[in-house]
This record gives sequence, structure tokens and C-alpha cells, in this order.
Amino acid sequence: MKTLSGFPYFEVQFTKDGAVHDGAEVAAAQDFLGQKTATDLLLISHGWNNDLNDARDLYARFLASLRAVLDQGVVPGAAGRSYAVLAVLWPSIKFADEQLIPSGAAGLGSAVSIAFVQEQLDRLERALQDPDKNAALQRARALIPALPNSPKAQEEFADLVRSALPAGSKETAGDEDASGDFLERSGRDLMDRLSKPIVVPLAPSAGGGAASTSAAAGATSVATSGGAAGITQTFSGVLSGARNLLNYTTYYLMKDRAAAVGRGGVSGLVRQIKALHPDLRVHLIGHSFGARLVTALAEGPAGQPALTFNTLTLLQAAFSHNGFAAKFDGARDGAFRTVLSGHKVTGPIVVTHSRNDRAVGVAYPLASRIAGQDAAGLGDENDKFGGLGRNGAQHTPERVVGTLQPVGSTYTFEPGKVYNLNADAIIADHSDICHNEVAFALLRAVVA
Repeated sequence: MKTLSGFPYFEVQFTKDGAVHDGAEVAAAQDFLGQKTATDLLLISHGWNNDLNDARDLYARFLASLRAVLDQGVVPGAAGRSYAVLAVLWPSIKFADEQLIPSGAAGLGSAVSIAFVQEQLDRLERALQDPDKNAALQRARALIPALPNSPKAQEEFADLVRSALPAGSKETAGDEDASGDFLERSGRDLMDRLSKPIVVPLAPSAGGGAASTSAAAGATSVATSGGAAGITQTFSGVLSGARNLLNYTTYYLMKDRAAAVGRGGVSGLVRQIKALHPDLRVHLIGHSFGARLVTALAEGPAGQPALTFNTLTLLQAAFSHNGFAAKFDGARDGAFRTVLSGHKVTGPIVVTHSRNDRAVGVAYPLASRIAGQDAAGLGDENDKFGGLGRNGAQHTPERVVGTLQPVGSTYTFEPGKVYNLNADAIIADHSDICHNEVAFALLRAVVA
């Protein structure tokens, strides 16, 4: 049995379709849990932009923070608990350049090139893991040099790229992130919208006001005074539109895959565990798109009896801030509303969010552009298209607004509530989650 920071640690790998990759990994976890030495199971999932090595490194660092907090003896009620860890590994593919994350901001100072767009298309092909889609992507690749001067090539390029998405994509599209618009708009209209500048938020500036303009055409950056959030205007033009199209396509692919893995193989595995060990407390922890995975797990597949979980902790979650909402637009509930309305999490739900999260903060202004809501481009809590990891849960009656506290502070977590913990002072970027303050909040929820 492997341990990390003193925790019994088990990995289970899943395929892109949500199937268990190696049954022996499941058997090892089940054998240990059968010994009845663990009172609590921490099920954790990494997000996108993690290959297996990165995911394992993230888990090791995060569990080290949990151990450091436990060893301080500052978590009331933790002494009588024994924890095991089940680490989910799913095919989320490593992107070498932050700018290639679907929600990554354009880099100021260098224009988007044909080679850059070709590289993005290569990475999308690897992320798809579907040889049947390669012919369409090859035709799209051949069109890239013609994009700047040919509206016909632009339209065909958009149609070919979207055709590579898995079958059934339209059935899983929603309004919270404009994915319905993304799939239904004409290729020409979509490219036109994505070729315009997209306004995105910057983290608050530490010093006085400053303004700079990049030498590259169409790129500007403005930081406002007084420590307020600045704004950045990304590159415009057809190649920038192609980049945005590929970014959003890969975002949609990973969004869809995370939910499929959560509702599929991971749900089946947890169902087995809970059937054999009904007294075991199970706590879900997800980062980035892994937060979507564990939330889809909590929601469960349609047509099966609901499972219940003890807590849900979402660290810089890469899904809509309306995900838990009740009638976010006056008529429709969020995609995961039933997690709350169906009481599928018996304890508290903890959400960290930060304006420093550039990845989550940029995806949703891109959705605003797709939907044609140009004035709502900042992706903040007032934007229909905002991210949970930037703004916390919105339009959610059960939410409680708070701040991520120092280790040893008092939290008054209650069952059935969603706690938005502002982490601007702690979390510096999307993957900066391995802090003792984060671990302490999680553990306080676990023992609540």
C-alpha cells in the first residue's frame, strides 16, 4: 500500500469515456477499505492542463498541506478520524503553453501567428484521442494559411473544427457558458465574433495606476489605480479568432469529458464502495475541471438512485458561477442545481474563488463574445457568463459569502450551505491551491 504524507493513497485511472482503465487499481482500494481502518475517504480529482506526472505532483503537494494542518492539532474533531485518499486520474492532456489553455489570456507583446494556430490544432487533435476525427482536422489545418484573406476558408475552418467534437455534443450543450450558441451559430458568424477584441479581467494591481500598450497590433493592457482590477484587451483579427475558436473547442471538449468521467466510471466506483462500506464518510475534492468532475459525480447519472456525499470542496472550479443557481435568468436552474435541491451533499459545500485566477476569469468573457453580449465582457459576478473559480456561486439561495481564513480560525460551516471563500489574498493563480489555509478550510468542513 502506498502512502503520501502519511495518508493511505490509491489511484484509479479512467479513460476519456469514463471507463476504469485497470481493475487492479480498484481492487487495491477496495481491499484496504475492507479492513475498516479508515473513517473518511477523500476523493480528489485534478483538472485540465495536467498530465499524469503533474496530477501526481499536485496531489502530493496538496496532501502535504493537509498533513501539515492536521499535525498542528488545530482542527477540532479531527483527532478521531482516519483518512484514506482515492485519487482520480483522467485524460486531461498537458498543454505546454498557458496561452493554449481554453481559458488562457492572450500574451501581450506577440501577435498570433499561423504556426501558433497550427500548434493549437495539433494539441486539440491529441486531446480528442479519436482517429476518426483526424481527416476533418487535417482539412482544417490546410485552411489555416488562407484564413486571413478568405471568409469562405474561415467559415469552413469553424465548421470542420466543431465537427470534431464527440457525437451528442448538442445534447449536452447549455446556456451558462454559451456552448449552445457555439455549436449552433454559423461558422462565418462565429469567426466574426471571435475575431473581435475580447475584454478580460486582470488581477488587482499592487501599486499605483499604470497603462501600457503592446507594440503588437490590437493588444492593450490597462491597470487602474488604487489596487482595483485592471482590464486587458486581447488581440483581434482572424488568426486571433481561430485561436479563440480552438481554445473554446478544447474547453468544451474537456468540460464534456470531465462530466462524463464523473457521472460514468467514477460514479460506478463510488457506488461499489458505498454499497460495501455504508458507514464510510466520503468527501469530494476537485480542482479546475476536476471540480466539474466531482460535482457531476455528486449529481449522479440519470435514472439511478442518488448517492449522498458528506462534503464537496471546489478549488478554483472551471464551470459557471450559475452552476448551483436557482432560476439564474428568471426561468432556468443551473446545471448542478439538483446537487442542492436533492440534498446530495449532506454537509457543507466549500468554494474557493479569486480574481487572480486568470484561467477561469478569461473563459467566460469569451463566452460573452460568442453569445453577442459585448458589454458584459468582464466575467465578473454581474456577468451572465462568469466562472465559479473567479466569482463563487451566484444566484444561489444557499450561498454564504466569506473569506479564506488563516489556519486556526473559526468557521461556522452548516449542512446544505454553499460557502464562497474569497481567496484573493492567498491564491495567486488558477493552480495555486496547495496552501495550508485551503487545507484548513477543507478539514473544518470535513469535521463540521
